[in-house]
Amino acid sequence: MNAHISLYVDPDDIGDPEAIRGLIRRQLHLADDATTDYVILKRSIDARKKRPRFLLDIEMVSGETLQKRTLEAVKFRPISTDFRVVIVGAGPAGYFAALELLAYGIRPIILERGKDVVSRRKDIRSLHVEGIVHPHSNYCFGEGGAGAYSDGKLYTRSHKRGDVHRILSLLTALGAPEDIRVDAHPHIGSNRLPRVVRAIREVIETQGGEIHFDAWVTDILMNGDNVRGVQVNHEETVAADALILATGHSARDIFELLVRKDIRIEPKPLAIGVRVEHPQSLIDHIQYHHSPRHPALPAASYRLAEQVENRGVFSFCMCPGGFIVPASTAAEELVINGMSLSARDAPYANSGVVVEVRLEDMPLNHLSEAQWPLAAVDFQKQIEQEAFRIGGGHLKAPAQRMTDFVAGKASSELPESSYRPGVVSAEVHALFPDDIRKRLQQAFRLFDRKMKGYFTQEALVLGVESRTSSPVRIPRDNATLRHPQVENLYPCGEGAGYAGGIVSAAIDGQRVAWRIAETLRMVS
Repeated sequence: MNAHISLYVDPDDIGDPEAIRGLIRRQLHLADDATTDYVILKRSIDARKKRPRFLLDIEMVSGETLQKRTLEAVKFRPISTDFRVVIVGAGPAGYFAALELLAYGIRPIILERGKDVVSRRKDIRSLHVEGIVHPHSNYCFGEGGAGAYSDGKLYTRSHKRGDVHRILSLLTALGAPEDIRVDAHPHIGSNRLPRVVRAIREVIETQGGEIHFDAWVTDILMNGDNVRGVQVNHEETVAADALILATGHSARDIFELLVRKDIRIEPKPLAIGVRVEHPQSLIDHIQYHHSPRHPALPAASYRLAEQVENRGVFSFCMCPGGFIVPASTAAEELVINGMSLSARDAPYANSGVVVEVRLEDMPLNHLSEAQWPLAAVDFQKQIEQEAFRIGGGHLKAPAQRMTDFVAGKASSELPESSYRPGVVSAEVHALFPDDIRKRLQQAFRLFDRKMKGYFTQEALVLGVESRTSSPVRIPRDNATLRHPQVENLYPCGEGAGYAGGIVSAAIDGQRVAWRIAETLRMVS
């Protein structure tokens, strides 16, 4: 008998396959001795009632008809063309574009300004301990991209853009845990993801791709309306028949380079705000209705959103059982982000809480027409530099209790925080233009209506969360995915404004690579 069923399972039973088989038999009215096997397709948590339960979406088969799920191996063709595709950036968009090109027998040449995923750790440690920002190796730059050391969240709503299951299957084939294929909100964890990234690199290199680290693109070399190559580190030239820009959301120098080359880019609305930190035990109590939480339950998370004065205010990149980290990419600016390890067992929960900011909301009257493409970049910079200043330097974060942020006053003392460079009491609310500040203040009270206890003096508000997405969009044709001005330039991923996380960036990388292969008639 084959069936798809949904099944509620108590936390006491979630780790007991025999108990789950008993629940299946009862739901399907099978005999107690019926042989029943099952595959979990999706696992989520229903915490609406007093005692939370797991909700399983199950494919059930019995006896010899058990269908074992196996991963289809990635199939690559031998390199069969001299066509040179240069990819700028070794994040998910760049690496998955490379894998897709190799599947069609096209050699990718990846240029990554930062270091390999293991060597990045030393520079990230310097961020935490010494407050030193390495401009090419940090939480945003380096192999694996911005997601490699910030939790590795894989949840996406971009199913219409491509095959999410294929991305997850590739990741599990390369060492990610099988749970990511069934969890409603999958993540890998910042301790596991570097191993997966390294495995992807090894596949690319084994199949004939090239990867160059410490390769900072400093110029795009043109021949009329075509890219003929790029300059690396102001010296070496790398020839290119096609150029994929997969730089990530913080590559401001690349955005500036495009403006200098008169290659059109556009300012883009973004979201900006703060990072909020609660004790994880408090979030567990709010979401699961009691504490401590059952040991089978994961650290509780949340997703909140409100419309405040015609603008969205929402939680972003929520990290249960996680840490707040410095994500600056240049000296004298302060940017923070969240991360968590695979176990999510730290004593704090943190999340960005950000406000939708449209171009008309930004104080940009001082910009000239030539500066307009970088308008949102300029807005980001202003707030990040002011956050650094009021934090007192060394990447210390300005912070307030949430209640004081809403009241508009500095906190006389601060609770403990996971942010390792340290926090200082400052008027975080004053970092933002009035409209953004007021919307954040109202949202915190509104969020408390959905999660009673969220608005509390135990919560810490830190500034500033400003790299939620790219501040520019690099235009491209909807059909060819090429830049409208440059025949062989392919904007790609989050930095170009076409993705918002690891999975959607990977999907976009695959799409661009497929389009290049189709153009070369390599797609059969």
